[in-house]
Amino acid sequence: MTVLLFVLLSFFSSCSKGTDSINNNTPTNLTVHAIVSADNSGNVSFTASATNAVSYDFDYGNGIFQTVASGSVTYKYPSTGNYTVNVIAKSSSGLTASKSIQVSVTVAQSLLWSDEFDTAGSPDPSKWSFDLGTGCPSLCGWGNNELQNYTNQSDNVIISNGTLKIIAKKENYNGSAYTSARLTTQNKFSFKYGKVEVRAKLPFGIGTWPAIWMLGNNITTVGWPASGEIDIMEHRGSHLNTISSALHHPGFSGGNPDIGSTVMPNVTTEFHKYVLEWSASTIKFSVNDVVFFTFANKSSIPFNHNFFLILNVAMGGNYGGPVDSNFSSAAMEIDYVRVYQ
Repeated sequence: MTVLLFVLLSFFSSCSKGTDSINNNTPTNLTVHAIVSADNSGNVSFTASATNAVSYDFDYGNGIFQTVASGSVTYKYPSTGNYTVNVIAKSSSGLTASKSIQVSVTVAQSLLWSDEFDTAGSPDPSKWSFDLGTGCPSLCGWGNNELQNYTNQSDNVIISNGTLKIIAKKENYNGSAYTSARLTTQNKFSFKYGKVEVRAKLPFGIGTWPAIWMLGNNITTVGWPASGEIDIMEHRGSHLNTISSALHHPGFSGGNPDIGSTVMPNVTTEFHKYVLEWSASTIKFSVNDVVFFTFANKSSIPFNHNFFLILNVAMGGNYGGPVDSNFSSAAMEIDYVRVYQ
């Protein structure tokens, strides 16, 4: 009986030790190497290896994650930046080890879409559509109590002498006291991530509200602000030379967006370059290549899908404020719109 008990204890002891040995296989000696492509394509080749690892989870530092069994993978970054890459090695029993490295990536961007406004007449219908009227009945004043009626008439929108002119006018038109124009690339062109560059001269006059901005492609299905809104440039005639850029999303919309501003002299008498740089990790706004507002993008907010472009001049409204009684007309002139990716 004593011998049998000893044998049984020895057996279970042996099984227990074997199970502990199997379960105690934490990955060790984790190494991570990165080779950044010299051609500025954004490609980075990663190699991770560890004892006892059966798979590797890569966090590329820009909101993108990938599981790789072999530990070897090439990832193409969409934009220039310095990224912290975290790799988690996993064993067959789920135990982990992690390691982080820094990679610096330069991505050469190429022109994706543009309009140089070199052909006189109406805007190119293959690139632009018009939002018309006052937005009624669902969004009277386009949701902002704006005073203008948008048209596609040449009095309000015309290309001449190499620039697009969006002209706001004081005139009675279908019950509105002002007319103007609003151009959009909706259903014609949209993109996700990249650089938008617009060279423009803004209208002068208290009550004018020119804007260069974007809306999420899914606005017709999810509505606003769930679609996201990126305001590249806004200017209030009552706040001469103050340029604002804003991001509207759930919890931060209407009168409470994430916003930045800068003062730039002579915006109504000289052309300036208004730029958006947009990636999965950051959204930057600049005037004449000077960044004045940087926003940290993340996967939980609606700035990671396709957006389309909008150009318009509104009058009055919640943002534009009262219009000068002496106002007659003013134009936003745009030399070009260029999108790089």
